[in-house]
Amino acid sequence: MGEVVVLRGRLARRVREEAEKLGFSVDEYLVEVLSQGLDPRDRALEYIEAAEDLLGEAREELERGNVCQAAEKLWGAAALAIKAYAFWREGKRLTSHGELWEYKRRLGEELGEWVHDSWASATEMHVCFYEGWCSGKDVENAYKRIEKLVREVATLVKKRKSD
Repeated sequence: MGEVVVLRGRLARRVREEAEKLGFSVDEYLVEVLSQGLDPRDRALEYIEAAEDLLGEAREELERGNVCQAAEKLWGAAALAIKAYAFWREGKRLTSHGELWEYKRRLGEELGEWVHDSWASATEMHVCFYEGWCSGKDVENAYKRIEKLVREVATLVKKRKSD
């Protein structure tokens, strides 16, 4: 996993507030801000690497028994994977949940129906974060599906990048 940066006080609140305004997690927001100006394929790489980092963080949170935080990190990993795919495929920046769903469908057409199941698991994890209804077993099952989504998008993005 990558380096840890700690923000406190007013700056941390501002980052969180700006992310919430856009409907992003803090991780998504920071990737978005910090990758501006990069070529779309490089942005895709930044997004998928952030998704891989979130998967690792989700695993750690799950091992600590922090189900809700693990769930939210899984949602973030899935959303970033779909965003990476959109940058890789068309150089497009996704700005809404509707666009995430559109590109999830496109990815499913390319890779198969299993993408729908992975995305459904990610959506459940997003709800879990806010409602707290899921169990560790629910998160563990979602982890497996979302890990496959991130891994497959990473293969596309990284393969193309090296071509």
